[in-house]
Amino acid sequence: MGKRAEKTVIYNARIANEGKIQAGYVIIEGEFILEVGFGDVPGALLNDRNTLIDADGRLVMPGVIDEHVHFRDPGLTHKADMLTESRAAVAGGVTSFIDMPNTVPATTTVAAVEGKMERAAEVSCANYAFFIGATNNNIDELLAADYSKVAGVKLFLGSSTGNMLVDSESTVSRIFSEVPALIAVHAEDESIISANKKLVTEKFGEDAPIELHPLIRSREACIEATRKAVEGAKKYNARLHVLHISTEEELAFFTPGPVEGKRITAETCPQYLIFTNAQYQGYGSGIKCNPAIKMPEDRDALRRAIADGTIDVIATDHAPHLPEEKAGGALKAVSGMPMIQFSLPVMLSLATEGVFTIEKVVETMCHNPAKIYGIDRRGFLRPGYYADIVLVDDQCEAYTVTSEMVLSKCGWTPLEGAPLNAKIDMTWVNGEIVWRYGVLFGGKHGKPLRFLR
Repeated sequence: MGKRAEKTVIYNARIANEGKIQAGYVIIEGEFILEVGFGDVPGALLNDRNTLIDADGRLVMPGVIDEHVHFRDPGLTHKADMLTESRAAVAGGVTSFIDMPNTVPATTTVAAVEGKMERAAEVSCANYAFFIGATNNNIDELLAADYSKVAGVKLFLGSSTGNMLVDSESTVSRIFSEVPALIAVHAEDESIISANKKLVTEKFGEDAPIELHPLIRSREACIEATRKAVEGAKKYNARLHVLHISTEEELAFFTPGPVEGKRITAETCPQYLIFTNAQYQGYGSGIKCNPAIKMPEDRDALRRAIADGTIDVIATDHAPHLPEEKAGGALKAVSGMPMIQFSLPVMLSLATEGVFTIEKVVETMCHNPAKIYGIDRRGFLRPGYYADIVLVDDQCEAYTVTSEMVLSKCGWTPLEGAPLNAKIDMTWVNGEIVWRYGVLFGGKHGKPLRFLR
């Protein structure tokens, strides 16, 4: 094998980083960023000892940190696993992920988290971390976790895939008052959902049409659970992160502006920014997820909330299922969809349409996850940070998403047929190229995320 080049120089780039887009260059040495410069690259760097990447005016940005994925490993690997989904991630410009605990068995012990870490170290193309899941009776495990290595606690206040519902008020109070880490909440009120489901079943039977899903998993269920979670966090000064906000009314519980100093933060997902309930008829159970996709007014309010900083993070809730598992209506089809491979192109395509800015996409998908979780040396283009970098053609000729593009094991995407005008050309993870013009480079390039608490 030949000697590795001294440095990688990415030049003639539009660098999107820290609230600005500027012409410049990035120099990688080993697994770290050596320099971020602006203007023309020094000619001395353009030599045959270095690997030279001419960005030709394309966008260079930090790798996306997707802090909400379900990679189904262990126990549900017939539809996804860490190898396949981390490949889909890097193909979509996602260089780090944080995986949720509703696997089989559920990740509710320190030992289970360690088992996932070992599996990821064997196969993951992207950097990785994991939540420990709360139950009604595992508070001792939550308090024993090392939160420099564990991303936080996932708390289900409404049942979803995996049925990890925590419905003991005393347990919720202890989690908010005692856990010394971020608490990420799935906020849907179970009593409201159960009552809605009973009414729908009585009227329509088990084959209720898919259009009724947002009536079962109703806006009231979201609003009530988010209200309770925010009140509990304020009472105990807990560090709360509310996942997948889907309604306009929930936005009133959060504060606009920069994420710095916030104890309560909010996330939404691409599906809530592009789809509405009017599309259930066309897309069917392909866009069934929990919480349910709501009305056009909610989509538009969430878009505005991205722009003004009320929503702090865009993550995917990437949740693959096989096509046959998605069959059925509001009661029988499973909830969740694969999103990680196309989330960044979708958001950048919305930016080109003026929905929000490219700078805001980078802030909510790269910078803010790093800030909220205290992730060590990732999420920014800075000297000394890990070289997790994406080269994007955000001015490419429009193309259509096809199922043949999908790298997730499930083999489908709800975005099939959608026109996009942003494409991931290259992805670096820890200074190594893992995706280049449609070609995936194998190997376990990912490293464990570390959290500065």
